[in-house]
Amino acid sequence: MVDGAQRRDRHDAVPHQRRDDHRQGNREFLMRVLTGLHRRNWQREALGGITLAAIAIPLNIGYAQIAGLPPTAGLYALIVPAALFALLASTRQLVASPDAAAAALVASSLTGLVAADSDTYLQLAFAQALIGAVMFALCAVLKLGFLANFLSAPILVGFVGGLAFDILVSQIAKMLGVHIDSGGEFVEKATQLVMGLGTINPWSVCIAAASVVILVLGRRIRGVPWALIVLVAATVALVVFHLDDAGVAVLGDVPAGPPTFTWPQISWQQWLQLVPSALALTLVTIAEGLLVARRYAERHGYPEDPNRDLFAFGAANLGAGLTGGFTVGSSASRTAAMDQAGTRTQLPALVAAVLTLLVVVFGTALLRDIPSPAIGAIVAVAVVPLLGISEFARLWRLRRFEFAVAAVCFLGALFLGPVIGVVLAFFLSLIDVVRRAANPPVDVLAESGEPREAFRAARDGAVSTVPGVIVLRFAGPLFFGSAQQFGAAVRSAVTAGRQDGAKHLVLDCEAITGIDTTAADVAEETLKWCRAHGVTVSFSRLRTGVQAEFSRFDLIGDAQVFSSNKAAVTALTADARVEG
Repeated sequence: MVDGAQRRDRHDAVPHQRRDDHRQGNREFLMRVLTGLHRRNWQREALGGITLAAIAIPLNIGYAQIAGLPPTAGLYALIVPAALFALLASTRQLVASPDAAAAALVASSLTGLVAADSDTYLQLAFAQALIGAVMFALCAVLKLGFLANFLSAPILVGFVGGLAFDILVSQIAKMLGVHIDSGGEFVEKATQLVMGLGTINPWSVCIAAASVVILVLGRRIRGVPWALIVLVAATVALVVFHLDDAGVAVLGDVPAGPPTFTWPQISWQQWLQLVPSALALTLVTIAEGLLVARRYAERHGYPEDPNRDLFAFGAANLGAGLTGGFTVGSSASRTAAMDQAGTRTQLPALVAAVLTLLVVVFGTALLRDIPSPAIGAIVAVAVVPLLGISEFARLWRLRRFEFAVAAVCFLGALFLGPVIGVVLAFFLSLIDVVRRAANPPVDVLAESGEPREAFRAARDGAVSTVPGVIVLRFAGPLFFGSAQQFGAAVRSAVTAGRQDGAKHLVLDCEAITGIDTTAADVAEETLKWCRAHGVTVSFSRLRTGVQAEFSRFDLIGDAQVFSSNKAAVTALTADARVEG
């Protein structure tokens, strides 16, 4: 009897052991795939996924409405796309999801093509994500991750701020119970909001006001899913008091079921019409997403590969386009929330994807009576920080020019539309880069008297480094944009130096990284002018590659080349004494 009992115990233990081994195997697989995940932190990371789902589900419903899409488009974007990004990205913390800026771009670009309530509109949104996937993949293959550096902070602040203000108008209308065309232009929506103030629904205002108070005050207690609490409380209040009968708008029926494979049924002409807006969405994600990923990687000391992240964004958008979502970008706010929760891997995104799948399969009936004012309040509170009020104030205080650039981008995104706003932002960024490169600092150097015998920029209007010698540093690349600046600076320095008895010019070339044909022609004429006015020209601290280029353009000739400014000054002053 004992032997039989022992055999039964062993037999019953086998399935339990197998299940334990299976769970252990799953954990080990995730730890291999998700960098940074290990036995000591997987439970914290999994709990972070529950928090992420509580934040992301209500926000994505709101962002889908901003984009003019059904709620399922926002929810499906949290499942397959988020999982693909989590498994493929190098960044451990960046949360990939549709955000407010992407939703506004989708709405503004698609409403100009078809009616927002048509089935074709939804098909265009899928196609837009697929085109974006191809663009992200191309950027990854061509290793264009460096493009993230070409949108400066002021430009990004202005552009995103303009989109946020446009979104805020639509959400305020929801909060007040005023009906406006959310897909219209900013001026049209603002006008409709003002004209509709006489139709404000008091119950909508009450729900929205209570939601805002809870969300704002709740920030003092971290780790609590206040957005989810607001949605549940508002829905319960609406059902109990029948507020929908009093005119409070609700989300409505949400189709149940998991995401399924789909392919956009549109014409080739419509595919081509979507290319500019897909490019704009790609550029915004590159500029914002890669910078956020880099910021957290540097803060926590782990490696990141921007080109691999571009590939992951491409896979995420491929998943979105094929499973009923819409364009996936990055969410800085959710990334910050996960960072504050202590998560350092992509496991929260996978957990949130599973929870969202459970919601769309089993819980869509719970979404039908969510009040629109509550959704509007959640989105409004989320986008207010994107207005960049503190950033604008800082720019005004520190650099008025960059404030002006941010203001132009803000107004461009607001009044010209997000797509044109992106083009304007990159155009202004390019102008800023060229402006800075074309006007590098040019200094007459003076001996510093320091032990290292270094040279510094001369002060008090000095025109010579030492009697008879001018050491001139051109602190930038020599190219077509800066060539005239170089010529004018050399002529000005030599003219002033000759009045002080200078006979030698030494060009400190340490900061010159290259030269093109246009700059070489200008430099040749400038050096001839110096020699014609009785001033010899020498070179100092030439890089090996740059010296080869100068020789190829025949700029050096029989001029002396010195390894340091000190050596140049010593040699030329010795020659002057010998001549004297």
